[in-house]
Amino acid sequence: MSVIRRRSPHLLLLATLIFGTGFAHAAARRAVSKVAPIYPELARRMHVSGVVVMHLTIQPDGSVSDAKVESGHALLATAAQNAVKQWKFEPAAVTTDATVDVNFGDDH
Repeated sequence: MSVIRRRSPHLLLLATLIFGTGFAHAAARRAVSKVAPIYPELARRMHVSGVVVMHLTIQPDGSVSDAKVESGHALLATAAQNAVKQWKFEPAAVTTDATVDVNFGDDH
């Protein structure tokens, strides 16, 4: 299961004051569709599991335009990145960013 970490509302206010309304940290947008990551075969054979933390840039239409790995096992990073780039979020007035956890549990 993936988790979206909420950003502080104070960051939204500060970012809006500094940068205007172009880019801002907004309250977490709900994912309306998620694509599950494909567990890499090498990671499966090596029994690698864990969480990959991703930083996403989400466009106003809800599409993910950028996904960067913040932390996690290198064998899982590309699979997590490929999956979250296909996620869709609720529409919003501005481009926002979010941090999400992509969990590769032991059940794969």
